[in-house]
Amino acid sequence: MIKIERKLHKIDATDKTIGRMATQIAITLRGKNKPEFQPHLDMGDIVEVSNIDKVKFTGKKLDQKQYHHFSGYLGGLKSKKMSSIYEKNPAEILQRAVREMLPDVKFRTNMLRRLIIK
Repeated sequence: MIKIERKLHKIDATDKTIGRMATQIAITLRGKNKPEFQPHLDMGDIVEVSNIDKVKFTGKKLDQKQYHHFSGYLGGLKSKKMSSIYEKNPAEILQRAVREMLPDVKFRTNMLRRLIIK
């Protein structure tokens, strides 16, 4: 049995772009930065992100990027602009980006629980 030691990594989001920060967070949550990494085990660390409201967006992403959700029914495609999501909850944009960068395995929800956004 492997003993997993989880460390706390603190990241300040001031003037950082969402995508580059999300890749760094996904690697840390998955545990790929550790020498004892195994893809079938959840060996990642805890990541705490602060100042998410001071994050930087490049280009026209806030105005043009859209998130889609399909219910499965005819006419069930719903779209939201990134700007409307950012106004309500800026942490949701980072959480969606990190979620899509993690592999679709049964312990992805456990990895996302270790992402703390303040």
